[in-house]
Amino acid sequence: MTTEATLPSTSASPTARQVWTRARGVALALVLLLVGAVVIAVIRSDAQHGTLDPRSADPQGSRAVAELLADRGVFTRVVTTLDEARSAAAPDTTLLVAVPDLLTHRQQALLRASVADSGTRTVLVAPGNHSAERLAPGVTADPATSLESTLTPGCDLPAARRASSADTGGHRYITTHPDAVRCYPSERLATLVQLPDQSGDGDTIVIGAPDILYNDHLDEQGNASLALQLLGSRPHLVWYLPTLSDASATTPEDDSGLFDLLPSGWLWGTLQLFIAAALAALWRARRLGPLVPERLPVAIRASETVEGRARLYRKANARDRAATALRSTTRTRLAPLVGVPVPQAHTPEALLPALSAHLHGDGQSLHTLLFGPPPTDDTALIALTDQLDALEREVRRP
Repeated sequence: MTTEATLPSTSASPTARQVWTRARGVALALVLLLVGAVVIAVIRSDAQHGTLDPRSADPQGSRAVAELLADRGVFTRVVTTLDEARSAAAPDTTLLVAVPDLLTHRQQALLRASVADSGTRTVLVAPGNHSAERLAPGVTADPATSLESTLTPGCDLPAARRASSADTGGHRYITTHPDAVRCYPSERLATLVQLPDQSGDGDTIVIGAPDILYNDHLDEQGNASLALQLLGSRPHLVWYLPTLSDASATTPEDDSGLFDLLPSGWLWGTLQLFIAAALAALWRARRLGPLVPERLPVAIRASETVEGRARLYRKANARDRAATALRSTTRTRLAPLVGVPVPQAHTPEALLPALSAHLHGDGQSLHTLLFGPPPTDDTALIALTDQLDALEREVRRP
């Protein structure tokens, strides 16, 4: 008893060489990009970058101020956490808060409690309304900013009088503190405010713009003089750069989850989007029903279809699929001619005995021809085609 030969897997799958040929351009680009990134990282590994960072030489960095202060014996220490900033409060220290608005309400309250009456000079750089009220009680920020960047002192503060004009124009402040010193006014509102502590040893300075600390503005107007006097009055300068990753930004009781952080109404909005997506899916979905005949715009010859499929088989080296199609079609046509039902045409046990009786030939050769292994090359495939054609002509012969 014979059985149908098992065909190997199709050869249409790309080989490893073909995959490499197609992907080597992309792989080379990725390698060059990675090498370039590593080179740039190595070259710039020692450089610090960031706005108001005393280690940064960028135009909006503050390395120039730190270097000038170092020449005058003022040691600058950079901190990035609230705990470090609070522990630095001391009478011989100036604490500069670079971006007060990055601090949470809780952080601002804790920082104010630490520096109040500690004798520390606290310098707040361009705080907004809420930051100014918490870090400098009695000071509020005006919603409108100054239209001019360069302003004159207009006050008796010694540091401001010696520096003369400076680029302090930015936030403007209103203060109700009776002992506050208001400097660099813009439309009668101060852009620099000094608030003395109750102890009389420390103070809080609110400045409306960070321009006097930038590297690219330090040599303009009296910016350098004002910055050095405000930050160099104590031997130690603690430069606080708040970060969002500071653990103190969250309260111990804060156990809110992701859904608690989403704005109100998100559930209703999500439901609306889901309904809209379902309606769009129903609108664009395939309709289930009987087939609808449609006239093709052009008529394609059967020979062109056969030739096109043959070209695809040849391009993919799919000799196994081509041979399977040829044998299957031949068996389907031969079965009715020898009295075998078409459903049994692909069963060797039913088709081969009938063919052998009709042709009075060798059943083994017919099995190899109709159910044998796929050809190994194009020449063998052509030979198989000729043999199948000859077999069909022989069966049809009267």
